[in-house]
Amino acid sequence: MSLFLAEGDPVTPALRGFARVHADLVELSEDPVFLRARDRDPRRTVGLVSGGGSGHEPLHGGFLGRGMLDAVAPGQVFASPHNRQVLAASRAAAGPGGVIHIVKNYTGDRINFGIAAERLRHDGIEVRRVLVDDDLATESAETATGRRGTGATVIVEKLLGAAADEGLGLDELAELGARFAAASRSLAVAARAQTSPQTGTPSFELGPDELEYGVGIHGERAAKTITRPPVGELVTRMLDELLAGLPPGPDDLVVLVNGLGGTTQLELYGVFDQVAGELSARGLDVRGSLVGTYVPALDMAGFSLTLTRLDPSWDRWWRAPAMTPAFVRVKENR
Repeated sequence: MSLFLAEGDPVTPALRGFARVHADLVELSEDPVFLRARDRDPRRTVGLVSGGGSGHEPLHGGFLGRGMLDAVAPGQVFASPHNRQVLAASRAAAGPGGVIHIVKNYTGDRINFGIAAERLRHDGIEVRRVLVDDDLATESAETATGRRGTGATVIVEKLLGAAADEGLGLDELAELGARFAAASRSLAVAARAQTSPQTGTPSFELGPDELEYGVGIHGERAAKTITRPPVGELVTRMLDELLAGLPPGPDDLVVLVNGLGGTTQLELYGVFDQVAGELSARGLDVRGSLVGTYVPALDMAGFSLTLTRLDPSWDRWWRAPAMTPAFVRVKENR
């Protein structure tokens, strides 16, 4: 993989290949570059747009389609999309009620989506932003931008897409999106760094018994490196911190066990078994779950946990149908 990435621009051929494979669901615009869903619920009046750096596939293009996103702007590997891309994607996706930007909390993303939003307003298109900032590892006064946006982005996109399909308006969707994000916290660990596209070697070194605790999805090192504990002890520690970091709310949870690119499904399901058992023992109910590689950091070996407190009124949106390349639910999940 590192040799392929080092050959030049890996993003353009990947986008073309993705659009070819999923031609029934998405279409690619190349100048400027963005992807758009071919189908949307006729009740939807507000378009949903997201985007960010490549290297996190299936985020965001994998969640284009009925029940989730209308358009996405992909940047280069670990780099924000240009505001021209965001603007074009937003114009293509906007409904009569305007457009919502779902933005992960990174400086480049905030700046470029913000510039695009100003230009949309100048064009008479109403726009609101939903900022996803779920990463506990960057919840510190020393972090200028605050918590990073990570795995909860998928949950926000699913819930907000289903709400938009009911015909809700711009302000109501923006308020709901803020509530979805506020109810979510994530934490990630890694046993091996991602391969650098520039050097073909790991971006940082870890010993065989070390674990990076609180790693970022762009391969950012954590604030601390720990001795790797057994999986059960690691899950307990992560859940302790996640539950302490969540705001008060219902005992019903959506759980995402997310692979960072180099972790097998076998391992991820084993982690979920530990998570679900621990949460049940604590009197918490897993009402929804996702297990898989949804927001990786290229080929990093590790996983993240995301917990979202599920308000009872949101349950129908979580269980609503969706049809996208990476998330398919053909009927309401009961």
